Amino acid sequence: MKDQKRFAKRTGVILIMAGLFVFLLYLNLLVPFKDVVTTLHQANPIYYSFAFGAFFLSVAFYSLTWQRLLNTLSVKASFLKAFQFTWIGDFVNLLIPAESVSGDISRIYLMSKESGENAGKVTASVIGHRILSMVITFGGFVVSSVYFVLKYEPPSLVLEFIGIIVIASIISLCFLFYLSTKRQATERIANWIIKWSTRLSGGRWRLDGLRSSAMRMLRAFHDGIETLGRRPKELVLPVVFSILAWFFDLLIAVLVFFSLGSFGVKISLSAIVIVYSIIVGIQTVPLGIPGEVGLVEIVMTSLYTLFGVPIALSAVATVLIRILTLWVRLLIGGVAVQWLGIKGFTSPVALKYGEHS
Repeated sequence: MKDQKRFAKRTGVILIMAGLFVFLLYLNLLVPFKDVVTTLHQANPIYYSFAFGAFFLSVAFYSLTWQRLLNTLSVKASFLKAFQFTWIGDFVNLLIPAESVSGDISRIYLMSKESGENAGKVTASVIGHRILSMVITFGGFVVSSVYFVLKYEPPSLVLEFIGIIVIASIISLCFLFYLSTKRQATERIANWIIKWSTRLSGGRWRLDGLRSSAMRMLRAFHDGIETLGRRPKELVLPVVFSILAWFFDLLIAVLVFFSLGSFGVKISLSAIVIVYSIIVGIQTVPLGIPGEVGLVEIVMTSLYTLFGVPIALSAVATVLIRILTLWVRLLIGGVAVQWLGIKGFTSPVALKYGEHS
């Protein structure tokens, strides 16, 4: 098992480095690398330090949103635990090539162990959190897109990007709403997965126990979703916190462009929101690329250039943003994973579950 974990981590690191190499190759084909380095050195450090602060506030409000949803479902969870598990979920998301899925599973697993609650109830909080974040991001994207299209009359390529993201976001939201509200549908999917797993194993796997556990978890999940729906007043704070998390996440790019203001770079706020929303949409698709490294940088640089920012400045803005949203997340998430592993030797939860590794 340890060998498999080491192999997965090693593979993730190799793929991240490969993606970074592809991005650097892409830049080298479009702009002299020395121009990018020179521009990086001249960026305003004060504005960038504010971007660093906005990044931490975004994660804090994101964690606070999740904690409030957990408390609404009567799951006892401190802010510090939600904050720590959020960092770990981000770390897993970035390192394991199943973006958004693997991180959510990690958060569900860790919080279920910590609280002792049924995993289905914790899953309801995570899915509710994801739906809330998607609705806010999608709403900001639609409003900004309408404003940008009406004021700037963008080229057809920009309109195509906007259309693709709108369609993909609507499909994703409808799918999540459907699975969250239809008990029979999720039970059929779970039974189908277990049935075919049994067949593929040639009958070697006896999954009756898994089936009953899955049904209990699904019942707890749907009960949790219904509880959230019956308590709209208790969702006010999570909505406010989620909007603040979205705002500070968006503010990172705004402050990065402020740090490049001495170069005369100009980009509208609506364009920044559109690029942000498109990148978020890409990152929620499990493409098998750890952190979507390479792809995100290329798309982000290309979009900023499409919105009128010079290619060198687009590249620098992308690098500065990704230092925070990728590399700092990896660093702090890795530290959180190691810290949890050290504490696991003596914590009551670890002893209860027999954790010795």
